[in-house]
Amino acid sequence: MLKLNGIRKVFNPGSPDEKMALDRLDLTLLPGDFVTIIGSNGAGKSTLMNMISGVLTPDEGTVEIDGQPATHLPEHRRAHVIGRVFQDPMAGTSPSLTIEENLAIAYSRNQRRTLRIGVSKQRKKLFRELLADLNLGLEHRLSAKAGLLSGGERQALSLLMASFTDPKVLLLDEHTAALDPARAQVVTDLTREIVARRKLTTLMVTHNMQQALDLGNRLLMMDGGRIILDVTQEQKSKLTIPDLLAEFERLRGVSDRVALG
Repeated sequence: MLKLNGIRKVFNPGSPDEKMALDRLDLTLLPGDFVTIIGSNGAGKSTLMNMISGVLTPDEGTVEIDGQPATHLPEHRRAHVIGRVFQDPMAGTSPSLTIEENLAIAYSRNQRRTLRIGVSKQRKKLFRELLADLNLGLEHRLSAKAGLLSGGERQALSLLMASFTDPKVLLLDEHTAALDPARAQVVTDLTREIVARRKLTTLMVTHNMQQALDLGNRLLMMDGGRIILDVTQEQKSKLTIPDLLAEFERLRGVSDRVALG
């Protein structure tokens, strides 16, 4: 469903600030894979997400989505097949629009634009059903402005908006990091449920190592723009946070237990 081959990205090449962000990185996700990614700051995690979503173009290498070449496909074109939830709860919704208006825009993401009304009675019924699955009571607040929602509610809404059109790839970019522990757990549980129910191919960046162990069927560790560890579901089930820290130190060649966050 997603294939990156030999991806290389250098920022500020030839200057004193030159930074190797991705170092000939290879990555393949099969349909239905739920892959979590951990790594220190500057490891290349966000650059990888931006490369997949089309925000960045590689200096070298190729990107394929569902078997189709996407290396030079711009972000707005990839938005038809990629859903993304950001760390900032304010980034995934428009605060001045109502819940139903936000949902209507997301619902039309991979459809042909027409002059038909965006929020019809039929769509309202669908939106209520989808929101009811979140168990947050948002199905009774369709006309409320998204800007009035709490951070957790907005992130849950962003997750729903990114996933309910069944994207080829769902990108979760530290989407619980800005939430308090209680709301982060709610969004984490919703993530597990939505990804499983819709069988979405998902790539999730997180600094929460327990979350990386608990979610998904595969775990990647990044450092220096490379994937330095690729753990299967069976291996992951036997690992603990101290195991991950020890492996990170061994592979990185330094003793830095703080680097992973």
